[in-house]
Amino acid sequence: MVEILREGNVFHLRNDQISYVLCELEGGVLAHLYAGPRLSKLDPVNRLRHAGLPVDGFSVQECALDKLPQEYPSFGLGDMREGALTVEAPDGSCAVDLRLVSAEILQQKPALEGLPATRGEGAAALKLKLRDAHTGLEAELNYAIYGDCPVVARSARLTNGGDAPLSVTRAMSLCLDMADDNWELITLTGSWARERHLHRRPLVQGHQGVASQRGASSLQASPFMALVRRDTTEAAGEALGVALIYSGNFVATAEVDHYGATRLLTGINDNDFAWRLEPGESFQTPEAVVCYSAEGIGGMSRGFHRLWENHLLPKKWVGKPRPVLLNSWEAAYFDFDADKLVAIAKAAADAGVELFVMDDGWFGHRDDDTTSLGDWYVDKKKLPDGLKSLGDRVRALGIEFGIWMEPEMVSPDSDLYRAHPDWALHIEGRDYITSRHQLTLDLGRQDVQDFIVDAVTTTLKDSGASYLKWDMNRHFSNIGSSALPANRQKEVPHRYILGLYAVMERLVKAFPDVLFEGCSSGGGRFDAGLLYYVPQYWCSDNTDALCRCQIQYGTTLVFPASTMGSHVSAVPNHQTGRVTPLESRFAVAMGGAFGYELDPRKLSDEDRKQLRGQIDYAARTQELRLYGDFYRLLSPFEGNDTAWMSVSKDRSEAIFTFVRALAQPNAMPPLVRMRGLDPAKRYRVEETGEVYGGDELMQVGLCCRLHPFGSGDAASLLYTLKAVDEA
Repeated sequence: MVEILREGNVFHLRNDQISYVLCELEGGVLAHLYAGPRLSKLDPVNRLRHAGLPVDGFSVQECALDKLPQEYPSFGLGDMREGALTVEAPDGSCAVDLRLVSAEILQQKPALEGLPATRGEGAAALKLKLRDAHTGLEAELNYAIYGDCPVVARSARLTNGGDAPLSVTRAMSLCLDMADDNWELITLTGSWARERHLHRRPLVQGHQGVASQRGASSLQASPFMALVRRDTTEAAGEALGVALIYSGNFVATAEVDHYGATRLLTGINDNDFAWRLEPGESFQTPEAVVCYSAEGIGGMSRGFHRLWENHLLPKKWVGKPRPVLLNSWEAAYFDFDADKLVAIAKAAADAGVELFVMDDGWFGHRDDDTTSLGDWYVDKKKLPDGLKSLGDRVRALGIEFGIWMEPEMVSPDSDLYRAHPDWALHIEGRDYITSRHQLTLDLGRQDVQDFIVDAVTTTLKDSGASYLKWDMNRHFSNIGSSALPANRQKEVPHRYILGLYAVMERLVKAFPDVLFEGCSSGGGRFDAGLLYYVPQYWCSDNTDALCRCQIQYGTTLVFPASTMGSHVSAVPNHQTGRVTPLESRFAVAMGGAFGYELDPRKLSDEDRKQLRGQIDYAARTQELRLYGDFYRLLSPFEGNDTAWMSVSKDRSEAIFTFVRALAQPNAMPPLVRMRGLDPAKRYRVEETGEVYGGDELMQVGLCCRLHPFGSGDAASLLYTLKAVDEA
């Protein structure tokens, strides 16, 4: 059940799992009352008394706003906390006083103009219109709640209803005022090769959180945060997560005030941001989602997973098989020609690989990373017969062909840059700053968008590729656009993201059968904004199995296994130099959309034989691995072992993975408690033939004894469990 109720001045969004309640106070001020487990009813009096406010005679003039839990507050008119909205008026003042004008309950959630967002099917929606009488600014607050997820989606649309220009310098997507500070904050941060590492710490008075001002949601920070109670675990306790459906500069903060109340804010990073609104013009914020669970951090994660799978990811690919692929990067780097690639593809096809992907180095005169980005025509020295010939030769082996591009960038040493230097982001009069010998194209420009769409279209048609890996390998510097006047230069980063979304929208509609995979120096810009267009994302350039345990563990906090590109690579590993068993590399890579990053010709006969068995297993278990309910069991951030499992929706089968990082002498094998099974069923471990009760596996655990004794570092178990009849 999903419904939105209006009882007098109270608005109540609820389904079978959660409630979200707000109310209108005297004069049209909007107060936030509650977000948490489902309620039958909520009386505003209780919440307002807790905030020390008079139930009768509430007065903005008495600075009550500094105590009031608000729905979309502004700084400067009595609320001393960080606000959700700042708008500069012609007189130079920046305070906004929004008052409710109207409310409308909708039967279906509308789309957001120019931005990805959760889809409308199955959602009830609420639209609140507010107005600031002094400036004429109008704000439309939009809410949606689904019947199958413990989630509320929020966004804001601002319109200049006055007769003079306004400048929006801060416009958060969500503000959530919590009654207390008895929480711990979880964020995901990292760097190249160390993406989405989990950090948990108690809230303290003041500001804390995570942000990016790099032009992308970045390797360094993810647009997500969660509050969990101090005793919350993976399996039990309260967890409230906030995620932003956006791929650019963002901020996510928790502010604890001097009364011990906590304010959550998330939206576009307002550092060096401004958006000019002429009379009649509008600005749409990205959508933010709030996910609540009383079943621990794991319950919150599964709520996010259901939301993305059912209401955000491209419908074409949800629940569908993904091809087992082999990418040429670590097999060849820039050193290849057509014959070498076909030879690698043949060895891959012989092992059962379904898709061969040609990575960087096929265009312009690209023999290293210093040249040719933007020159999306084939290098005839390497591929004298062109892309179509190579694609046909690969397809003749019985497998599909895919290709890599980095369409958002340009090399100074390129025909494109020499013809259009103004297409790169730059500040007039300042020296260019390159990163990886490249510059960033100005995607806010329509002519740049058209060029990228034409280049990708031509490449896909010429090659016949069924897969495109879309890379983005540098962040912004010299942020300026020759296409905008001086008073709109602070709009450049957001206009870039809007341009990126416009390009992706055109391409995925033109090529609905092409599997697009996102990438940004590995797992940077891994966010819900891009996943609206691409069903999977390269999780990290770091393919080391032990490092991937941490990276994939952190990623699953927000995103399902089906979105994580995860490959078996060669050893010694190219990022860490570590040598790990092929079985463990496979077990970890099975945690996501599965593939290989190696030259199969260089493997031993025994390893090539293992590849065939791995690919067969990956194909047989794909639906369960990618689309089952996901449970994290042991954290690599807390000990030497990592474990997780995926359980089918009917709880009839599961896949269990255990990885031990470092061998321990004279140590007892651990008992790992499973989750998500049916306690009344009995399960057979297919690899051993042993049968256990579901209750035993969850309450006692499975003994993870690694074979043989002294099996070394990075040892693993990968077990398939199937429910059996009592007999």
